Amino acid sequence: MLSVNLQTGLLNEAIQRVSPNSDERPEPQEISLIVIHGISLPPAEFGGDYIENFFTNTLDFQAHPYFKEIKGLKVSSHLLIERDGKIKQFVPFHKRAWHAGVSRFEKRECCNDFSIGIELEGTDDIQYTDQQYLVLQAVCKSLINAYPALSESTIVGHCDIAPGRKTDPGESFDWQRFKENLA
Repeated sequence: MLSVNLQTGLLNEAIQRVSPNSDERPEPQEISLIVIHGISLPPAEFGGDYIENFFTNTLDFQAHPYFKEIKGLKVSSHLLIERDGKIKQFVPFHKRAWHAGVSRFEKRECCNDFSIGIELEGTDDIQYTDQQYLVLQAVCKSLINAYPALSESTIVGHCDIAPGRKTDPGESFDWQRFKENLA
């Protein structure tokens, strides 16, 4: 099982990369939500360091025409799970990552304040990998064990907290498969 160090806010098994796109959570904010995202850079292309570079503000915006559309954005996520299941952590869990944007869960606004963002390398319409499901399940189990306010019912997609604005992780994400093996 994966393990969370509550003192550092780090997933012990993750490759650590530091994103400057984070800040302190407003006090008091108990971590009570996990948001699943999907990302690929350039769109529908996998592999390489583009996502890592984007989250660490080192992306060469001349490397692909699409990158001009995201130039100037400052975003991050707590974790990225790549196609092969490799986990990278950009922001400690006790800090606020900039992943949800304008968002609402139940009656609470600004989900970044109380959530953990997990990016899956993928798209709305390309199936995620078996390895990603296995790793995501293990990560979520570890987070639920570490943070008492988290549960299976507090895991949502970006599309659920920003409807009409976001569609990820998309139709290609099999929620039933993910939740069946989460228990």
